[in-house]
Amino acid sequence: MYDFKAQPGADPAELYRDLCAAADALTAGEPDAVANMANVAALLWEFLPDLNWAGFYRVAPAKDGAADELVLGPFVGRPACIRIPFGKGVCGTAAESRATQLVEDVHAFPGHIACDAASRSELVVPVLRNGAVVAVIDLDSPSPARFTPADAAGIEALATLLAERV
Repeated sequence: MYDFKAQPGADPAELYRDLCAAADALTAGEPDAVANMANVAALLWEFLPDLNWAGFYRVAPAKDGAADELVLGPFVGRPACIRIPFGKGVCGTAAESRATQLVEDVHAFPGHIACDAASRSELVVPVLRNGAVVAVIDLDSPSPARFTPADAAGIEALATLLAERV
């Protein structure tokens, strides 16, 4: 039985150490990327307060044979956009730039894709394997400016841990 929980009152560094340790325990030795993403999405939901969406978009060939795009992966939250082109919205921008996107107000982000009208802020971190994006970790919150640089650093550490597992 798994019972991973954040420690009440933990500072961000401790919270993300515990999150990464839980993710490591759940994904070590498991070769199935979808299973690993599903468990990590559940961990994100369990560990991080004030979210309305937590999960993954994976890189996949576009259905029309064009350039790669992001395709919905395992998540917790309301139904979401299925396909996002690179360079579009917060997730597509993170994938195209291979850089973390910490957005305090999604309504002020040029080209924001509103999958859930309740989302106000967003953190998207690319998962890189050998320098190439294989997925992005996407966190949405109904609160403006919910995410901090400490959150970005913690999710970046998680993305590094998962690079060979998703």
